[in-house]
Amino acid sequence: MTLARRAKPWVFVACLLPLVLLMWDGFGGALSANPIEDITHRTGDWALRLLLLALAVTPLRRLTGVAALGSFRRMLGLFAFFYTLLHFSTYLVLDFFFAFDLIWDDIVERRYVTAGVAGFLMLVPLALTSTTKMIRRLGGARWRRLHRLAYVAAIAAVVHYLWLVKIDIGPPLLYAGCLAVLLGFRLWYRLVPQGLPRTVTSENTGPST
Repeated sequence: MTLARRAKPWVFVACLLPLVLLMWDGFGGALSANPIEDITHRTGDWALRLLLLALAVTPLRRLTGVAALGSFRRMLGLFAFFYTLLHFSTYLVLDFFFAFDLIWDDIVERRYVTAGVAGFLMLVPLALTSTTKMIRRLGGARWRRLHRLAYVAAIAAVVHYLWLVKIDIGPPLLYAGCLAVLLGFRLWYRLVPQGLPRTVTSENTGPST
């Protein structure tokens, strides 16, 4: 068994841990006086962190020469979508109780909500096309072009966070810096091709570069 295969269950557990801790705090009464806000913020934070980690896999693979790192990209990308879905569902169900007229007004009137919903909608086709069957149906080149949306979704998520906060802009600026580094690496790699060849397999599907 390869090191990557041995590590995968641990990565899976690590990705689930934020949800487990959130549920533990919820059932243990450790959330604040506004539990819906806590759930919204914590699921949103982990959605963005995991999306950035998924986007960081390919740069790390190319810089280190460790091809096995690519096998974690799909898992990280799907967990990023999972937490994004939880984040959006909290907004849809717990915040607005499916009041779609109010939700529409909120999306139109508040720009940070507009950016967040746009980012979520961009991740949906990426999650739906993460399977080997969809890669074959789309073809590797078209699949890669589609999955470049992951970068646009990450930009939308960072903008959503920046527009949301009013006082402490440190965390969203940190995420913006991480994303800028990833985008810079992508630009550099395209201008100066080097490193490992790009392949699309069932093991490394996820947000693509």
